[in-house]
Amino acid sequence: MKKTFTIVIVLFAFFLLPAFVSAQQEDMRQMHIQAREKRQALIEQAREEERAAREEARLARQKILNDRLALEEAIARLENENREYETNIETLEDDIESLGKRQEELDATLSGLRATVNELSGAIKANAKDVAGLVRESLHTGGDLGNPEVLEAIAEDDQFPGMGDIRMMSEILEDEIRLSGNVRLVKDTIVDRSGRQTEAEILVIGNFTAAYRTDNETGFLNPSSATGPPFALSSLPPRRMQSKINAYMDGKSMEVPMDISKGGALRQLVHELSLWEQISEGGPIVWPILFLLGLGLIIIAERTVFLLRRRFDSNGFMRSIEKLLDENKFEECKQACEGTSKKPLSRIINAGLRCCHMPREEMENALQEAILREIPPMERFLSTLGMLAAIAPLLGLLGTVTGMINTFHVITSHGTGDPRIMSGGISEALVTTMLGLAVAIPMLMAHTWLGRAVDKTIGEMEEKAVTLVNMVHKTRHSHTNAQSQTGRR
Repeated sequence: MKKTFTIVIVLFAFFLLPAFVSAQQEDMRQMHIQAREKRQALIEQAREEERAAREEARLARQKILNDRLALEEAIARLENENREYETNIETLEDDIESLGKRQEELDATLSGLRATVNELSGAIKANAKDVAGLVRESLHTGGDLGNPEVLEAIAEDDQFPGMGDIRMMSEILEDEIRLSGNVRLVKDTIVDRSGRQTEAEILVIGNFTAAYRTDNETGFLNPSSATGPPFALSSLPPRRMQSKINAYMDGKSMEVPMDISKGGALRQLVHELSLWEQISEGGPIVWPILFLLGLGLIIIAERTVFLLRRRFDSNGFMRSIEKLLDENKFEECKQACEGTSKKPLSRIINAGLRCCHMPREEMENALQEAILREIPPMERFLSTLGMLAAIAPLLGLLGTVTGMINTFHVITSHGTGDPRIMSGGISEALVTTMLGLAVAIPMLMAHTWLGRAVDKTIGEMEEKAVTLVNMVHKTRHSHTNAQSQTGRR
């Protein structure tokens, strides 16, 4: 079967292959002709494109050449312009340098002028502020000087003051100079010490002092403002000064008290603190010091009364005792001592008379015992007084330390900008020291005086005791001699 199929295929190929080859050759020739025609067409097309490209290249070269010539002309033109610009730049740089130097000169001149203007403006504003203060503190009433608010506005304005402002200030100063040389007596409204407005006679002495007189009182004035009435000081001057002011207003005297400090001295007198006001600013340490003062005064008064009650004529008393002893009247001597038994010396002499029959040494011992018995009542409270005199300045020093501690606390909290904040602690420190010394010094002097008085009394008692011993033994010896002479007879 396979062989038959193979034979069939071979026979088919043998008979049909020549015809297929002939047809294939015909097709090949046809295709070759077509390819040659296409190649010829392509060659013609390439030649046309070559000619077009050459023409286009020629035109491009021509355009490039034209553009190159235009660029060269533009470059030449720009180079010329650049050279001109460089020349102009050099000229401008020279101009800038010269203008910079000129600007520096003008800046220096402007700075000097600005400093001068600022200085002048500051001086004018400061003067405006001073003139405003002068107007507010002026004693001249009735609006003679001007409005201080306008002057203060000039002082606070940022703009330079004008000539009208300067002229106004000069006129105000001229008016103040003119009024400062006048003494005027006018009737006008014032604010009295109770805060009410009232009519009064006002005496204005230049720009220093102003006084007033109403139906009830005479005193000094202080200005409140340029537009408001002046006000009376809260304290009246002494009567002698009031009399002089009244006499001057009435034309009866040419002398009048005047405060040349423009009210400073008068305000100081008004704000001057009394002793009790000063003491009250000393803080809590003041009260123990005052307690010591009161206790010391009680002791001084008691000791003074005690010593004064026990003083008497000791010399006269001893003369009377001596006279009675010479007459050998011992009982009368004892009665004389008992009559003045409240006196220490009388008690001592009485104790000695009770021992007059004893030997001398025993009698002296009895008298010494009586003297020692009298000493403690006389020295009572003296040591306490000395202790108080020593404690008072120590308490004052303690108050000083506490006051300075308070001052440093205030400085730590608020700084040192306002001295009035620190015045409380400083016042406490100084007042307690002052009060402690003021209490200690009199008590120390009293202690010394009382101690000397007691020592004097004790010395006097010892002296009179020795005198009594001598008188008794002298009388006893005389009496013994008289008895012996009588026995011999």
